[in-house]
Amino acid sequence: MAQQVILDVDTGTDDAVALMLAALHPDLELIGATTVNGNVAVDLCTENSLRVFDHIGIPVPVYEGVARPIARHDFPIPRASIRSSSAVHGQYLDIPEAHSRKQATGAVEFLVETYRAATQPIILVPVGPLSNIATAFTVEPRMAELVPELVIMGGANDHGNVTPRAEFNVWADPEAAHIVLTSGVRRITLVPLDATHRALVSLEDCARLRVLGTPAGEAAARFTERRIEGYDATQPMALRHAAPVHDALAVASIVDPAVISTRFLHVDVETHGTLTVGETVVDTYRRGTGEPNVHVALDADGPRFVELLLETFARRASD
Repeated sequence: MAQQVILDVDTGTDDAVALMLAALHPDLELIGATTVNGNVAVDLCTENSLRVFDHIGIPVPVYEGVARPIARHDFPIPRASIRSSSAVHGQYLDIPEAHSRKQATGAVEFLVETYRAATQPIILVPVGPLSNIATAFTVEPRMAELVPELVIMGGANDHGNVTPRAEFNVWADPEAAHIVLTSGVRRITLVPLDATHRALVSLEDCARLRVLGTPAGEAAARFTERRIEGYDATQPMALRHAAPVHDALAVASIVDPAVISTRFLHVDVETHGTLTVGETVVDTYRRGTGEPNVHVALDADGPRFVELLLETFARRASD
C-alpha cells in the first residue's frame, strides 16, 4: 500500500517539482495539497499548484490556506530577498493556466478534518512557511497526536538564505515554526539548507530530465533551469550551473530515507532579535538543556536524489 502524504506548499519552482514527485512516485499517494503565503502570494501558489497537476494529468485536490504569518502581519521581506526569490521563482509557473479549480474547503479545515478522520498514517510534508500547520495545531490541540510524522523543508544550521542565520520558510513565520517544531509530534524530520545544498541539480541533469519526453520530465527541467539561472545571478560561484531543488529533497527522503543523513537533535526557532529572528537553533553539540526533538538532515546524497527524480519523472499519469 502506498504511503499517504499531504504537501503544504507555497508553489514556486521547487515546490512544483516536489508536487510532481509526490504525485507520480508509485510508493506515495498524494491525497491533497494545501497552499500558503510564501514564495508568492497564496492565490498564486494555488494557481501554480493546480497548473502542475493539470500539466501532468493527475487530479489532486488543492486547498487554499493562510494568506499571512500568524503574528507578523507586515511580512517584512528584505529587498535582497525579493530580488532573489523573483529570479528563482517568478510569479506564475511557465506552464499552461489551470482548468481545474481549488476546493471550497480551506486548508486548515481540510487538515484538521482529514487527520481527525484518518484510519491510516498520513505523513504531513510542509515545504513552505508553517502558517497553515501552526494554525491547525492551534485550532485542534490533538493535531500533535493525530499527525504521525512531519517532514519539513526549512531552516538552516550553517547559513541562511534571507539573513545570515535564517532560511526563508522559517523566517517568513518564525512563530509558526516554533509552534510546529516544539509541538511534540512523534517524529519530525527537518530538511534544511545544509542538506539541500548538497543535492544540487545541474544543467546536465536538466538535459537528462528533458530527454525523458514526459510532461513531468520537461516541466522539472524547465523549472530547474530557471532556478539555475536565478542562482547563477545571485549566489556564490560555487553553485554556478547547478541549483538546489529544496522541497523535492524532502519528498524524496520519504521514499528513499538514504537520500539524506540525519541526526536527532534539539531544535527551536528564534522569534526575537534584530539579527537572529527566524534562526533555526540546532543544538548540534548538545550545549543546551532541551531534549532532542527533531531528526535534522545535515547531509544528502546528490546523485541518488537526481536518479530518483529521473526514475520517477519517466512515468506518465497513465503508468
